[in-house]
Amino acid sequence: MKFAVKYLKNTFYPLSVPDTIKLEDGQMVLVRTEKGEEALKAFVVNSKVAKIWEESNNKPEPFQVIRTLSQRDLQTLDDIKKEEVTSFFKCQALVEQHKLNMNLVQCRITFDRRKITFYYTAPERVDFRALLKDLTQVFTRVRIDLRHIGVRDETSIVEGTGICGRPFCCSSFLRKFATINVKLAKDQGMPIAPGKISGTCGRLLCCLTYEYSHYIDAAKGMPPVGSAVMTPDGLGKVCYLQFLSGKVAVKMEDGKVKEFLKTDIEMVDADVNVEIDIPVINSYDYENENIDIKQLEDDKNSSTGNV
Repeated sequence: MKFAVKYLKNTFYPLSVPDTIKLEDGQMVLVRTEKGEEALKAFVVNSKVAKIWEESNNKPEPFQVIRTLSQRDLQTLDDIKKEEVTSFFKCQALVEQHKLNMNLVQCRITFDRRKITFYYTAPERVDFRALLKDLTQVFTRVRIDLRHIGVRDETSIVEGTGICGRPFCCSSFLRKFATINVKLAKDQGMPIAPGKISGTCGRLLCCLTYEYSHYIDAAKGMPPVGSAVMTPDGLGKVCYLQFLSGKVAVKMEDGKVKEFLKTDIEMVDADVNVEIDIPVINSYDYENENIDIKQLEDDKNSSTGNV
């Protein structure tokens, strides 16, 4: 396996290249996919990556290369991209005409122009039989596919840059969406503010799951916030935790806040006359902003795998 292409959600697919075709890195090729004929850019695969890939038990089936794209094919591809834009707005107008509760996301037309796919999101099941009937009148001699996807799927195919400054995980390397809930953010001491813990899709950040197990391991042996502890400097109350450094901030009876390693303190059953403030990081007042934090969690409309 020497050449490959990037397809939906930036998934790598190896290429099966006939001996009669001379292929170069970066060349546009016409390949046969399950959706039809598609024009994609081929690239040379690093020999070490190719070896690992070939030994993998979970690699996609190779795409068959039909031919390299000529100058005329490139012009056809450019025309198809323009058709996708106009087709999108034609379909959107029909959706509004039928007053359907669905959000059109993207339109894709195969290179052979035999299939046109409209991706959409919707909060509930949509009866689009009347819409489909009208679409067949507008787009003749072509197979029409109306495909329902989730909001996470929408973000993965539209692509973009996350708050970290890197391309979306879902459109670069993430293949399956893990179930995510607000508890993951709370356990990692993150601010429970929608703008801080949610992505462009409006759901909780996928990366909340990446280091969660490390935080859970780091939290072992940590006393709860508000508990009384005995430190080398006397009694105090835990006011906040630093999981990754293994340190515990304790407010002493004299009002000073000191940090200790979790191994240097011990929980005690004592009445410590110290008042502590709940860290703002975990007490975001989203109720005053009329935001249901539960809406950020996964539901049946988050992802469908139907891209």
